[in-house]
Amino acid sequence: MKKILSFLLPIMILVTMSGCGNSEKDNSSSDTVSSSAEPTRKTEIPENSLYVNGTKLYDSNGNEFVMRGVNHAYTWFKDDTDVALKAIAETGSNTVRLVLADGDQWEKDGIDAIKSLIEKCKELEMITVLEVHDATGKDDPTYLENAVNYWIEMKDALIGQEEYVILNIANEWVGKWEGFMWNGEYKKAIPKLRDAGIKNVIMIDSAGWGQYAESIAEHGKEVFESDPLENTMFSIHFYGSAGGNANKIRYALENVTNQGLCVCSGEFGYTHSDGDVDEEYLMEYCTENNIGYLGWSWKGNGGGVEYLDIANEWDGSKLSADWGENLINGKNGIKETSKKCTVFDK
Repeated sequence: MKKILSFLLPIMILVTMSGCGNSEKDNSSSDTVSSSAEPTRKTEIPENSLYVNGTKLYDSNGNEFVMRGVNHAYTWFKDDTDVALKAIAETGSNTVRLVLADGDQWEKDGIDAIKSLIEKCKELEMITVLEVHDATGKDDPTYLENAVNYWIEMKDALIGQEEYVILNIANEWVGKWEGFMWNGEYKKAIPKLRDAGIKNVIMIDSAGWGQYAESIAEHGKEVFESDPLENTMFSIHFYGSAGGNANKIRYALENVTNQGLCVCSGEFGYTHSDGDVDEEYLMEYCTENNIGYLGWSWKGNGGGVEYLDIANEWDGSKLSADWGENLINGKNGIKETSKKCTVFDK
């Protein structure tokens, strides 16, 4: 999504943002993995970790986990984060995706802040998806390399939190609508993170500002196979280009799951500068097929895209009428379809 914050440079008016999920639906997203499902993995199922198996995401208890939640731009709204996280949890969200910065474009977020965010989300019984936003829309491998190096520097915040944290390496890296560089560079990035000892589920946004789903359909298996732990999933961001109608949405998601890959909608809105979004169908399809979705974004959008605010107040006391009410309280919205991760039942 092309998200703007009112205090960012005008050039950022063209920047889009990103999000996560699974597949195949059964409202009880707590089915234990059957022995027939396990052979889809060539490597052992990891202990004490979220993990990918085929088209699905599972928690450390072996129960299918379907993400439902929102994005929050921590790095720009640090002072509002405690209030926002509490309000997000009160919507029934089981997941929150947090914007961080590695220093390329915005002030670098440190390891203590990351550790604190993870602990707050655990207290609120939400899975945390962490992403670096500085690489958004960049067609330069240096930005992805810098994001990887940042996570290696911050790895002590991730190691030991595999049950609770998904690592979305870089938000919407690659703005071009082509998958060749995306494919080649992620096949280098994932093994580098694994060699550093990072074992969390990895999430990869598609190319094309997160909206070029064909990059995953065409190259996702290669990227997945570059992960020695087989613990990588994918994310498509649904704005006007990818999410403009039911056919586009279904085509994008089915072309990934038909490859036997796990996918989610890491970001989506109800409309955008590149066109209207059929958010009703997206939520319906994700509900019917057990695919995760994360709406963009809690609050703070500016520069002409204020309409993407889910909440009009940080404490969630007033949701936006056109977007927040439907996302949170709609028929296939978060309150109706979200199931808490069973790791918090321990």
